[in-house]
Amino acid sequence: MNLIERPGTDEAQWRAWAGLRQLPVADLTGWARVLVLAAHPDDEVLGVGGTLALLAAGGARLRLVAVTDGEASHPGHRDRAALAARRTAETAGALRVLGAQDTEVIRLGFPDTQVAAREDALAARLRDLAAGCDAVLAPWDHDVHADHEAVGRAARRVSPLTHWYPVWAWHWAAPGDSRVPWHQGLRVSLRPSIVARKRAAIGCFASQLESRGPGTGPVLTPETVAHFVRDHEVLLRAEAR
Repeated sequence: MNLIERPGTDEAQWRAWAGLRQLPVADLTGWARVLVLAAHPDDEVLGVGGTLALLAAGGARLRLVAVTDGEASHPGHRDRAALAARRTAETAGALRVLGAQDTEVIRLGFPDTQVAAREDALAARLRDLAAGCDAVLAPWDHDVHADHEAVGRAARRVSPLTHWYPVWAWHWAAPGDSRVPWHQGLRVSLRPSIVARKRAAIGCFASQLESRGPGTGPVLTPETVAHFVRDHEVLLRAEAR
């Protein structure tokens, strides 16, 4: 059983940890053009949906690169193309709710769960897409999901302005966990109205919130969603290697 499949850390533990409140505040001023990467539809809303809402409200130009369409989220699904189309529509709905409906969305169509095998090709595609951007937001390259990690690595390869966002780390890690580079962390504060928008945007991903079949629960359980409706989001500054 991998770390994602094991019982996770209760959100109450994260909210009680002073370490999150002590992170330096992220300075989003100057982020006029931002490239946002999602390994799967909903990654960007879970990880940085509030940040996207703030940036959009401030007039930033947002470009979202959906690396896969998330067609492998439901094992044994009889129509993966239909599932991919559904998840694509859910993303569009979520962006509208966030007030980021003008985001340029680019879908690469890489096979879900197989991004790591195509990391070089991904980096090649991202190099031009990242040119001229003031920041790149991508899943953390140690999130313990192979697709997330490949996208995070590719982002760092193409831009020194990369900031990672954790997704599954909130489930498998614990406050103060030495596996997480907290010294690279930044905090984006979210006012209540932005948190409400983000909560509603997460609600757009019905395919991930509902049961996937007999004996298979939702991808996003209430316990998981609780990690993403805080009054802040966390970014990890990617360190050059």
